Amino acid sequence: MRNPLILLPFALAGGLVSAELDDASRQTLLDHLKRSSSEFLESVNGLTEEQWNYKPAPEAWSIAECAEHIALSEDFLRDVVEQKVLTAPPTPERAAQRKALDEKVLAMVTDRSFKAKAPEPLQPVRRFPTPDAALRKFQESREKTVALATSRGDLRERAGASPFSEDMDAYQWLLFLSGHTMRHTAQIREVKANPGFPGNR
Repeated sequence: MRNPLILLPFALAGGLVSAELDDASRQTLLDHLKRSSSEFLESVNGLTEEQWNYKPAPEAWSIAECAEHIALSEDFLRDVVEQKVLTAPPTPERAAQRKALDEKVLAMVTDRSFKAKAPEPLQPVRRFPTPDAALRKFQESREKTVALATSRGDLRERAGASPFSEDMDAYQWLLFLSGHTMRHTAQIREVKANPGFPGNR
């Protein structure tokens, strides 16, 4: 007769819930990060100083201010993932439920009809002396984000409070970060489409 005490560890192991990030999901995230980076950099390529600093209205952000905000937000949002979300207790049993919200997260953060005030640390105040300095900061920060997305297997297992009603797992926070870049790239395109934008007159 088999000893039930010997079988117990195997029974417990079989009951564990795992939400290890699969290769396809990781690639989707990396592709999104690559796309948002490319779209942002393309949107500011070849601008003159006048275009870089043009403001459609006194209260509106210039492209320089949008770019500064994007560059600063990269580290800010990644720090949220690393220091808060990924240090939270794992809840893999809720991973499938959270995963269903991926598209909602992206749709909400990229929706320009929804306005939000940037927190004080992310308000543009001309921290970068040149466009190259702002873009270099963004690219250096994005490399760190990609490294995080590449190296961690528990992005679906840990979640934290989000700007929305539901908690977001670390994977969704990184999607949010990428979508945030797209949101403000769209804002840059709006500035460029303004009738008063230098070169459009």
